[in-house]
Amino acid sequence: MDLSEKSQANVEYMIEQIKTKLRMATGAAMQASAFSVNQYDDIYDLYDMVMNKQNLSISEVEAVVSELGQLRGNQ
Repeated sequence: MDLSEKSQANVEYMIEQIKTKLRMATGAAMQASAFSVNQYDDIYDLYDMVMNKQNLSISEVEAVVSELGQLRGNQ
């Protein structure tokens, strides 16, 4: 997937990939469509960090989930 294009489809793809990688039990509560293209750069940075880590600590997972919550609320 070409993530260089800022599109809603790419935002939703990255959110879904982050949720999968984090194995979020509450992933259903975080709908990818709730995120805006306006937050693309922040979501991409988060996506890039999560995808490039082999394992995430509990505190890292909590920080990512917290950041996603803030991004979702800042539409």
